[in-house]
Parts: sequence; structure tokens; C-alpha cells
Amino acid sequence: MSFYFKSLSFAIPIFIILIIIEAIFAKIKGIKINRAADIISSQSSGMTNIIFDAIKFSIAIISYGWLVESIAIIHIKLTWISFIITFLVIDFAGYWDHRLSHRVNILWNRHFIHHSSEDFNLSCALRQSISNYIRFSAIFMIPAAILGIPASLFAIIAPIHLFLQFWYHTQLINKMGILEYILVTPSHHRVHHAINPEYIDKNYSQIFIFWDKLFGTFQNELKHIKPTYGTLKQANTWNPIFINFKHLKQLFIDSWRTKNILDKILIWFMPTGWRPTDVKKDFPLQKRTHNKYETSISTTLTIWSFFQLTIASIFLFHFLYIFPKNNNTMNYLYALLLLIHIFSFTSALDQKIYSIFAEILKINLGFFILSNNNYTWFNIIGIYLYIIIIYSLISFLLTIIFYLENKKQKKQFATLA
Repeated sequence: MSFYFKSLSFAIPIFIILIIIEAIFAKIKGIKINRAADIISSQSSGMTNIIFDAIKFSIAIISYGWLVESIAIIHIKLTWISFIITFLVIDFAGYWDHRLSHRVNILWNRHFIHHSSEDFNLSCALRQSISNYIRFSAIFMIPAAILGIPASLFAIIAPIHLFLQFWYHTQLINKMGILEYILVTPSHHRVHHAINPEYIDKNYSQIFIFWDKLFGTFQNELKHIKPTYGTLKQANTWNPIFINFKHLKQLFIDSWRTKNILDKILIWFMPTGWRPTDVKKDFPLQKRTHNKYETSISTTLTIWSFFQLTIASIFLFHFLYIFPKNNNTMNYLYALLLLIHIFSFTSALDQKIYSIFAEILKINLGFFILSNNNYTWFNIIGIYLYIIIIYSLISFLLTIIFYLENKKQKKQFATLA
């Protein structure tokens, strides 16, 4: 298993502990920064990202390994200097990759999920993409390739660089003095996640803030302008799989609707938010409301959804543990089952009927996997196997019950209205 997945086994528990600590301190301070459904959606999104990373569902236009082999002039030995250079190169590449993801229509789709939360907390840091099919950040690593820095070093430092971006997704830490001039701080990143006209498309840096200052994209957090979080076009769902493709869906629709042949092509590569003139006129988009997306969720459904999230976490760790031992077909089927499970319980939070169909699909796929594994769950047998089967049936029944209860409440509310 790669260093990235091994490090996840340490990072994820730490992230969960920090999320809990943040929630406790927010409660003590009387600051509302968390909503149950939003937390579940964010953590589910992080799981989908890990699943897609595990099955390597993406391609690189240019791999860093190929660059080193092709253009290296010298080969720097592994010293503290090579570690610093590697970290700086990753941070530089991250800045430009991040900036392009915000500024190009087709690339915004893969980053939309990260900004989709209308809250700003540590949980939203886990909102990561599953629609990042094409990777091109190696292009910005050419200086390191010329110096012959090995790809193995990037494989170690890249996950560390990624995990270090977690802590500053919080509203509980104010400005941090001299560090504001060096590092990306919570204050800087609050600006980045805000959609206020003064803040939008600013502060793309990931670890060192000086990239923004160097390339003219820096904006300080202003005392008199409180950040409003989210995206200009609201996600309006808790389902991370739908959120991942929301912008892409709009691009396809606009490309189909426009009568201008050139615009059908240009729309994908124009600045984010650009739409053909005829489409903009005939099909105006709904303006963002000041209200956050919300669904009427009972306490029982909230508790059950957190339980479903916990089950997803257990199965995800099991999936990563047995991944090297399985053939690709079984790995893909297990990954698909996990995605259907996440789709189901987040759709239940949206109170959609297709959560029930997802449960039906999950049960059928589960029994198909069992039948192809000699009626074991990847060598899990005995009482544990029976618990998995019983849980699957209970999950299906409760999904139906929660949907019917919500439907009944809506009818009663409509009658009273």
C-alpha cells in the first residue's frame, strides 16, 4: 500500500478528533459553525475521494516520473535541501493548479465540491473531488525535474503537504500576527471560501501565502465584511456524488442549448461562470438566496445518518486493508458498493425516494459479491458475516420508514397551510 494510504490511517483519526474539539469549543463560545447534515455530507465526500484515489480513477497528462527521466540535468542527493525544494515546488504547483481550477469552466467542476459547503469548519476541508480525472500539476514541477529530484520524494511529501491544509478551515482562530505574512492562516482561507465581491477568487495559496502576494491574488480579511460561504450557484443537496457533477451538468446543458457552434466548444475553456449569450438570455440561472440549504431532518434520522457514516468508515478501512490482496474486479465492486452506500444515506438526508432504490441496489450488489467470494465477505465469516447481512436489511427497512415519515409530515404541513 502507498505511503498516502498508510498515512491516512493516522491522519483520519486525528482529523475526527480535531473536528470534535472544534465543535466543543464552538459550543462553549456560542458560535454556530456546524450543522449535522453538512458534517455528514463533508465527511462522506472525503470518503468518496479516498475510494476514487484507491482505484486510481484518473490519468496524468504528464507524470512527474517521466519528466525526471526526460529532462533531468543533475541529480540532487536526498538531503534537507532536496526536501525543502520539493515542498516549495509542490506548493508552487498547488497554487497554480488551484488558481486554474477556479478560473476555467471545465476545471471548476472538480473543485466545486470543496467550496459547496455553506458553513466553514474543519469538516468542509474533507470535501474533496471525485471528478478530478485529468491531473496536470506535474507541468509546474519542471524545475524540480531538471534538478533530478526523484518521484519517490514527491510521493512522501505530497500527502504531508495535503494534510497540512486541514487545520486552517476554521472560524475559531483569529489573525495570527507575524504568521499572516508567511503561512496561509484561517483568516486567509476564510477569504478564499467567501463569495463576497471583495473576497471571491482570492488567496489560492496552500501553505505559503507569498504566492498570492507575488502573483497579485492576495486579499486580507476585512473587519467590516463578514465572509459569506459557499458557491455562487448553491449545491442544494447533501449528496456528495451529485455535488461533484453539478457544474459539469450545467456545462453540458448550456453547451447543448446554445445555437452557436463555436460557443459549444468555447464554454468549456472560458472563465468560470461564462455562458453563451443566447443561453444566458433564454435560460437565466436562479440567483443565489441568502438562505442556506436545509432539510427538515428529525433527531432520529440524524443519529441514524451518523451511524451510517460510521459504518461507511469501517467498511472503507476494511476496503483499504484488503485492497492489495484482491483482484481488480472485486476491488471495483467493493468500491462501487461503498459509493452506493454513501449515495443512499446522503440522499435520505435530502429526503429523496431514490435513497430507497440505492438501498435495493446495495443489497443486490452485496449478495452478488458474497456469491463470488464463497459466501464470505472477503474472508469475513461466522457471526460477523451475519451481522453484515442483518445490518443491510435493517438499513433498507429504515430508509423506507424515514422516507415515508417525511412524506407524511409534508402532507400534514400542506394541510395545515
